[in-house]
Amino acid sequence: MLSKNTVKFIKSLHQKKFRIQEQMFFVEGEKSVVEVLDSDFRLELLVATESFIQRNNRLINNSSVHVIEATQKQLESLGQYQSNDSALAVVHMKVNDAFDFPEDQFVLGLDEVRDPGNLGTIIRIADWYGIKNLVLSEHTADFYNPKVIQSTMGSFTRVNFFYADLKEVFQKWNVPIYGAFLDGENVHELNQVSSGVILMGNESNGISNDIGKLVTDRVTIPGFGQAESLNVAIATAILCDNFKRLEVQ
Repeated sequence: MLSKNTVKFIKSLHQKKFRIQEQMFFVEGEKSVVEVLDSDFRLELLVATESFIQRNNRLINNSSVHVIEATQKQLESLGQYQSNDSALAVVHMKVNDAFDFPEDQFVLGLDEVRDPGNLGTIIRIADWYGIKNLVLSEHTADFYNPKVIQSTMGSFTRVNFFYADLKEVFQKWNVPIYGAFLDGENVHELNQVSSGVILMGNESNGISNDIGKLVTDRVTIPGFGQAESLNVAIATAILCDNFKRLEVQ
């Protein structure tokens, strides 16, 4: 039975301060919940319809999660989906310590990317291009924000990340930093590259001046029309595609 206390607890996780306090977050929708059930995240609670439980009985049993059966109406009132007809999981956050720069790989760096939808889409893009590691400035959107988790479509289970002072991290790593700027070198004309940080900036202001001073290679996506700029998630996808193409030549 879905108690009032359980409902209150899940709804509290909509707010960042309670997610931090409890070190938990929630995931909703069939695809994302199945992804987290099949990952190395530890689940605290699963609220799901009878049909979802039947379809995913093996995964649920393997996770040893406490299960509460609920109706679609109850699920819709708990999360942010207007049409969640399957499941919602309460999940423990991971400890995300700083990692050393992974040799011969690309890392995505985000400098104050504040929109949760953009961050979630960028995480999904990183997963598509096989980029496993992200370093996020302290004012980048909360990784565990429900809108971020929703936008990743399960890809959050396959990336590593940590929040940090980017200046300190980049000075420590001493690797190529490829920063996205409107006046950078045409990314189509770059020579072959093998690793480094692909750095994206704030939606409105781009890469901050302090961090920009550490950029070793300013790159841009050539435009052929009249748009002033690209959405940061779209720009991330284009740059990742070009860097992965250069990497495998």
